[in-house]
Formats: sequence, C-alpha cells, structure tokens
Amino acid sequence: MVEWEISDIEVDYNSALEKMDGHVQKMIEGKANEKVWLLEHPPLYTAGTSANKKDLVEPNRFPVYETKRGGQYTYHGPGQRVAYVMLDLNNRGKDVKKFVTKLESWIIHALEEFNVIGQSRNGRVGIWVERHDRPLKSSGHLEEEKIAAIGVRLRKWITFHGFSINVDPDLSHFEGIAPCGIKEHGVTSLVDLGLPVSIHDLDNALKKSFSKVF
Repeated sequence: MVEWEISDIEVDYNSALEKMDGHVQKMIEGKANEKVWLLEHPPLYTAGTSANKKDLVEPNRFPVYETKRGGQYTYHGPGQRVAYVMLDLNNRGKDVKKFVTKLESWIIHALEEFNVIGQSRNGRVGIWVERHDRPLKSSGHLEEEKIAAIGVRLRKWITFHGFSINVDPDLSHFEGIAPCGIKEHGVTSLVDLGLPVSIHDLDNALKKSFSKVF
C-alpha cells in the first residue's frame, strides 16, 4: 500500500531530509509502507551528485544544500510542488532507469489533466514544454522550457527524493543557477502557461495519474 502525505506549510529542507531518511530506513526494516510525500520548501538551491560549481551563478541568493540525490543544481520554493517518492523497487523491479522513466510518465500524465503536453528529452533530464505561443528560434525550432525536474537516490532498492513541478513559483529565482546544468533553455510553470492551476489541483492530478504508471 502506498501512503500519501501532503504538507500544507513550507517544510525546512534539512527537516525534510531527516524525515525522508527515517521513513526509508523503516521501509528497509519492514516497518513502514511505501509513501509519496507532497510538500513545498522555502526558497533554496540544492546540489546533486553531478553539480558543477560554475552552474551556481548566485551562491549568496538563497541557502544552498548539498544532497546525495542524482542530478545537478535545482531550485525549490513556494509555488512549486515537490514530490518525495519512497517506493520499494525490490517488489517493483530493480531497474533505476525504468523507475526514472516511470516518474517522467507519471508527470506527463498529470500534466495532461490540464491539457499540457509534457515531453522528455534524451540527454536532458526532466519534463519539457514546447512554447507554441513564442516565435520560432533562429534554428527554426520551437522554444522549449522546463516545467519539472527529477532527481532520485536509492538505498537497498528503496527510492527517495523524487521530482518537482512548477505550479506558480517566482521564476526569477531560477536565475541564480543553471538548472540541471542547462543554460540554453528556460523554465516555465503551469501559471506561466496561462493556466489558473493551484497546488492542490496538481495534487489531485498526481494522485489520479499515479495508478496509470505504478
């Protein structure tokens, strides 16, 4: 059984890590169920295991946390839904790449609830949206912007960390980093796309689409 927890107030990053770590340990010991925890953080940057210091453009803008999840620099803050996904791959297939692909599919299905077409890209982790409302780039291609970031970690085939989806964060806060090391593409959000969507609307979409993938 997968438990769902939703925090209605911003959660301190270190407190969240401690709580997530404790739950994963209980899962390893067979004392806790699988869990999806939906929350928001105060403004901060996190550095994954592949983070490059040069991608931290404004190191003094917000607190920066070193974390052992995969990936590079990312931003968390109000208006962004973070999903910490604690699942047991011992029972779901010991395949990390397949798990990340399923996370991508889950996000894409959730976005479909708002008629947003999210897409994954080879070599670019996360979910991207083509901006049909913008002029074509000089290359003749549509501009693409990132709407969701993914970064996971495993311990004894128990997953933790997860992903974040931009609902209505202050997009200027992303200017302090090169998100996931990518400088040639911007970031967007559901509200930036012109959709009057709330965090709780997204929560409902995530719950509805979870069973389609997992």
